[in-house]
Amino acid sequence: MELEGTPYDPASLSQAVAAGVSMIVQESGTINGLSVAQNMFLGNENEFYTHGICSRTKMNKKAGEWLKQYGLSHIDPSEEVSLYDFEERKMLELLKAMYNKPRLLIVDETTTALSHTGRDVLYQMISDLKNRGGSVIFISHDLAEVLKLCDTITVFRDGHYVDTVTNDGSLNEDILKRLMIGRELEGRYYRDDYGTPVLEEIVLRAQDLCLNRRLKHVSLELHKGEILGLAGLSECGMHELAKILFGACKPDGGTVYLPPENRQITSIQSAVANDIAYVAKNRDRESLMSAARIIDNISIVNMDKFCTGPFLSPQKEYRFADEQAQKIHVKMVSVKQNVSDLSGGNKQKVALVKWIARDARILILDCPTRGIDVKVKADIYELMRSLKEEGKSIIIISEELLEVIGMSDRILVMKDGQIAGELKRREDLSEEDVINLMI
Repeated sequence: MELEGTPYDPASLSQAVAAGVSMIVQESGTINGLSVAQNMFLGNENEFYTHGICSRTKMNKKAGEWLKQYGLSHIDPSEEVSLYDFEERKMLELLKAMYNKPRLLIVDETTTALSHTGRDVLYQMISDLKNRGGSVIFISHDLAEVLKLCDTITVFRDGHYVDTVTNDGSLNEDILKRLMIGRELEGRYYRDDYGTPVLEEIVLRAQDLCLNRRLKHVSLELHKGEILGLAGLSECGMHELAKILFGACKPDGGTVYLPPENRQITSIQSAVANDIAYVAKNRDRESLMSAARIIDNISIVNMDKFCTGPFLSPQKEYRFADEQAQKIHVKMVSVKQNVSDLSGGNKQKVALVKWIARDARILILDCPTRGIDVKVKADIYELMRSLKEEGKSIIIISEELLEVIGMSDRILVMKDGQIAGELKRREDLSEEDVINLMI
């Protein structure tokens, strides 16, 4: 590698930063156990030393100034970083990267974790860096975003270079999709059925859910064989609602229960026992054991399939996990490969297949296609269609409006922690219809 004509071979992240290269990673890049300020200035602590001692006061003051500058003054620099949500931590990573005044900024799928406001801040930072002569490598599967931001576009497929094209106004998403997949995207993408009746049977009901200031008396019903969409801005409360429905977050008020027996869901254990599945927005931290193998991730909720009493059969476990992974075409060396070695799309397949193997009857999917390519997206949409046809019920939470519109039988639009309106599936339903309820 060369950087501005000079050999470039960094042995560590700190060497890369010293050479003027900063990167914002796809998943979480903050370190739990450290404060907000300590995360922001990691590697730059020398600036805050006085007589050999790092001044927390100076560090917190400087962090506060930067946070205020970018509209994040609600974040306390002295607090532990894990107290903040995924989006806020991504913004902290962005500020850290820009504080180092990079000549080259690498942005890896970061926008999928950001709200519209967060994306606008990132776009402005990219523009500012470009205007002062810096460069940006912007990695994304959001083709509209790539076309909007990038001057040139390089396409890879299965680890191989395909082509580099100039964004001169003649490019469109279909051209990029053909380069990415190697052919036209065959068959259906989103659902193409309309007017299909939803069964009367209710499989899950939430009543009057409240959570501090995030949720305010939210109620909903999920029918058998229904795909129910939840749409809204990132901070509208829909992600917190998903956690409550799975028992991963305890509400301040209200109940979640399963008709007709009205069994209450009060914990993850009760949700799993009642065949409810959940794939989180932050898959690496909440849906997968990234440091473990594929087989471990698939097995963890399916032990009854290959255990006899207290004894586990390694042969049966391997055959079971391999069969499940092959069913949805996980690209891997073997199921004994670590999940951390997989691409984002294949990680998501593993997160899904462990629940499909368990035959979950209710699936809660929070941003199920975040940070994955169009081919894997199409595979997941096809999987959702087949699960619906089997009579399974799905709740899909997404900030991609076309995804919610294209896949849902019914959409609940959330705003400021409340249900702002309901939209039924129809052929002429548009993004504008959803946005009018969101804002």
